[in-house]
Amino acid sequence: MNAPHSNSADAAGDLPVVRLKPKANVRAIRHGFPWVFANELVTDRRTKSRAPGSLAVLEDSARHPLGIVALNPASKIICRMLDRDPQARIDTDWFTQRISKSLLARERLFDAPYYRLVHAEADGMPGVIIDRFGDTAVIQPNAAWGEALIVPLTEALVAVTGVKNVLKNATGRTRALEGLDSENAVLTGNAPTSAVPVQMNGATYMADLTGGQKTGLFFDQRPNHAFAASLAKGARVLDVFSHVGGFSLAALAHGAQSALAVDSSVPALDLASQGAEVSRVADRFETRRGDAFDVLAALASEGARFDLVICDPPAFAPSKNALDSGLRAYERIARLAAPLVAENGVIGLCSCSHAADLTAFRGTSVRGIGRAGRSPALIYTGFAGPDHPQLPQLAESGYLKSVFFQL
Repeated sequence: MNAPHSNSADAAGDLPVVRLKPKANVRAIRHGFPWVFANELVTDRRTKSRAPGSLAVLEDSARHPLGIVALNPASKIICRMLDRDPQARIDTDWFTQRISKSLLARERLFDAPYYRLVHAEADGMPGVIIDRFGDTAVIQPNAAWGEALIVPLTEALVAVTGVKNVLKNATGRTRALEGLDSENAVLTGNAPTSAVPVQMNGATYMADLTGGQKTGLFFDQRPNHAFAASLAKGARVLDVFSHVGGFSLAALAHGAQSALAVDSSVPALDLASQGAEVSRVADRFETRRGDAFDVLAALASEGARFDLVICDPPAFAPSKNALDSGLRAYERIARLAAPLVAENGVIGLCSCSHAADLTAFRGTSVRGIGRAGRSPALIYTGFAGPDHPQLPQLAESGYLKSVFFQL
């Protein structure tokens, strides 16, 4: 295993204790909120000197234990709840139990092993994401404890799933906030030497597990791809921010007349074209590279019209500080895209910004459509698929929103 060595966690009785301040929201933590912020914790010199990702027993201000937490003095999220049993031991067996539970849930949902296997807090592993692509799994340890315990995590993952290859993807935005590096690694087995074909919604997508965005494919949009595909028979489709052809290839697989995929990434569009070839829809598929805002304006000037337009941009509002500017960007996308929709056609708009809740995103989308002189009727609201479960106590886990309007 080509990974930094890390022992299993010490027995709970040997762990240091960290304590909440009297004004901390202990009720939220008792009711399942998984984070403790730095201003809620008593941080003496010993606490501040703990290594990022080390474990501790969390107590309330009256010294009652609340559970085992992962500690990172360098992060605003100073503690992440791992286990509410203060006697728990965070080791390979612990990971085995968590991953086994996640695997059972996914095997109920999917016939083939292509899905998000572990979705961070909602699967009891805060800040850790695992996507599965057949016999290869990609781990994103976006919290310091996941990096510190990557060895027992990988051992358990292989034992439970039988995957032959495990990769570490270190491109997650939050890793920098956790003080972690951006170095990808092969944890066991070998990295794929070419893109991995993944079948979803009747189409075949080509996932680059080593050089693509995130872990290589956006499994979260699967049900929204399916809804768009249900509208696609005979339609002219425009897929903006298409990545590897998420909406366009699904639409073509369900009888779209044509599809144009727009993205700024040449490698992503190349993978989309490969997917079109494998899916045997290349004769109806085209790509256009460029800035999405510029391409939308250019298509309008060319008089282009489409029966189905979908825009799935990156997170314009990745934090609360960026919310106002992000909402303006989403409104602009809607304003530029709406004129391209034929009469009685459909526009689908997506946001993966957790800071922009559904009400705010839907409102800004409607404003943008209205500013384009179109009248929208909401016909569908979608979220991430069931392999991306939400933790009800953590609003951030419900990050993906998708709204479709008939114009």
